[in-house]
Amino acid sequence: MHHDTPKNAPERCAYESDDVNELASNLTDWNQTYDQVGAGRFYGRIDELRLGTMQVYREHSSRTLHQQCMVRPNAIWFGIPANREKCRINGQKLERTDILCRPGSQPFELVTQDQFDMLGIVVGKHELLGHAQAQGVAIRSLDMDNSPRLKLPLKTLQHLRYLMTRIVDAGPVDSHIHRDLLIMALLEVMDVEKPNTSVAPSHNHRQNVVNKIRAYVESAREMPATMAELCEIGCVSRRTLQYSFESILGISPSQFLRVSRLNRVKRMLSGPNTVSVSDAAAFNGFYHLSQFASDYKHLFGELPSHTKRDTQPDTGANSTGFCLCLLPGTSPNPPAASCH
Repeated sequence: MHHDTPKNAPERCAYESDDVNELASNLTDWNQTYDQVGAGRFYGRIDELRLGTMQVYREHSSRTLHQQCMVRPNAIWFGIPANREKCRINGQKLERTDILCRPGSQPFELVTQDQFDMLGIVVGKHELLGHAQAQGVAIRSLDMDNSPRLKLPLKTLQHLRYLMTRIVDAGPVDSHIHRDLLIMALLEVMDVEKPNTSVAPSHNHRQNVVNKIRAYVESAREMPATMAELCEIGCVSRRTLQYSFESILGISPSQFLRVSRLNRVKRMLSGPNTVSVSDAAAFNGFYHLSQFASDYKHLFGELPSHTKRDTQPDTGANSTGFCLCLLPGTSPNPPAASCH
């Protein structure tokens, strides 16, 4: 079928899934891993718009997540959470007019709570720098490692949020015009922002403790099974271990260990390999299969056997998600081109 396409029309994509791993992999040009922490069936949606090399999106997630994220190289990400009380970045809570900001190729961590929405924009660093130089705007925060939060005047924050929301929700738009509108809004942000460097005196130490244990858990074939082992890995007392996880991730170390193991099982069952449920459970230290199945269903809202069944190659009848990549200039209604 032939479509008459406006020359400067952007590409839109809407993706829905009931699997956190699928959702994490479907934000274009991001390197991400999500662990589900909140109990219950998951639902997520991404509405994404590409304006040339610029990416604008809104992401919804129904359950509490721990997100390991990294933006594409030579880019800069700005994020506006709908509810600041429900979000932490690198263990830091947000204040009333903070937005999030991270340069490309630099890993960062988000903790998001139930029913969470995030507006995001990714722009090429050199593009933004070029426009800033032409406009005489000094950009101070693009490479700041320790200040992922930028404090804005309330009116600047409201304007940026309003503009991004309208563009994501709009019908056909001119890519050049709307990219220029967003660039000008970002230049205003960079002209008035102030890095929010306020953290508790113990923050860096607690962050290091969590990072050390997380790195061990992600790389070790066998996960630690007791609090004493976690204390030994982190070189801290039991009390410090507890405070570190609660302040950085919002959960206890024992909760972290349990959900990490369960999420690792789910990734194994959702992958292209042929591992059995019992083998995946045993690999991650679950030997009482009835208790494991109960814990798994409590967290993910389904039995592990259902996860395994739903990810087997078939005719698509059991697919857990869909993606609609809309042809430039079309509306969010069919006809649409399916993308995978």
